[in-house]
Amino acid sequence: MKRVRIAILILLVGGLAAAYWIWQHRESGTAQDRLVLFGNVDIRQVQLAFNGSERIAALLVEEGDRVKAGQLLARLDTQRLEPKAASREAQVQAQRQVVARLEAGNRPEDVRKAKADLEAARADLKNAELTYGRVSQLIAQGVDTAQRRDDARAALDVAKAREAAASEAYDLMVLGPRKEDIAAAKATLQVYEADLALARRELADAQLYAPTNGVIRNRVLEPGDMASPQKPVFTLALDDPIWVRAYVPETDLGKVRSGMKAEVTTDSFPTNRYPAWIGFVSPTAEFTPKTVETTEVRAKLVYEVRAFVPNPQGELRLGMPAVVTVLFNQPQSPEAQPQARPAASP
Repeated sequence: MKRVRIAILILLVGGLAAAYWIWQHRESGTAQDRLVLFGNVDIRQVQLAFNGSERIAALLVEEGDRVKAGQLLARLDTQRLEPKAASREAQVQAQRQVVARLEAGNRPEDVRKAKADLEAARADLKNAELTYGRVSQLIAQGVDTAQRRDDARAALDVAKAREAAASEAYDLMVLGPRKEDIAAAKATLQVYEADLALARRELADAQLYAPTNGVIRNRVLEPGDMASPQKPVFTLALDDPIWVRAYVPETDLGKVRSGMKAEVTTDSFPTNRYPAWIGFVSPTAEFTPKTVETTEVRAKLVYEVRAFVPNPQGELRLGMPAVVTVLFNQPQSPEAQPQARPAASP
């Protein structure tokens, strides 16, 4: 009877020891074929602001609204921006006509007029020459005075100058505008086009669009407020995919690699198991943060790990405690690593 009692006592002690060992390993989150990590859900956020300084005319979404990439979220007052863009457009159109006129050269009608002016000047020159010749003969015969000869000579000089000026004007009309003038007009056109592009950009920046899918977390400003690039209007939470920020002990670091499949569970939805993957393993060590919920309350070196989780239903929220389970018996082939996952931010 005594031996039976001793055997029972030994069995009880062994059972208690086994139960204690199992409890210890369950609490520490380690097993032979898996690694259990504890952490919290983390979500990236974007501060959305207008790239301009005007009063807000309308806000089209509320806090908690789910938005899609490219969706219009807000508008600025454009009463000053629209006339500015219209003025720049008119400047560009006018300068384009100037460039076109210079490139086309002088009109045929202008060339013909310059030629007619040249012919008229040559006729005047010929008449002045004849007049001067007749006056010179009369003076030689003693019939006319020296004053008449001087007047005829002056008229001849003026006729020659006019003929030379008309000839140069005709040549310039045939040659057309200078290349330098055309280049200067084109440069001015480029300046006006740049001003127009800037005015259009300012007008486009008066509308705020969602850069990606997400949920409006905060609505900071209201219609009538003065917006600027330094003032966020909305805070957009990028909640799909999200990640669980956990920490792996240094002794288990060699068991975890980027691309491994994982599973995430939470206390809020205990029956749901979310498929995940390890998207980031920190290259540097740190001491256990005080906010991390672990079963061992002691200072030791750990490495940050991010397990990315699709969240189409929006069940996982910022700061929610979560458990990440990583199985060890996974192939190391490239197929095991997801092809598309968001880049981890530091």
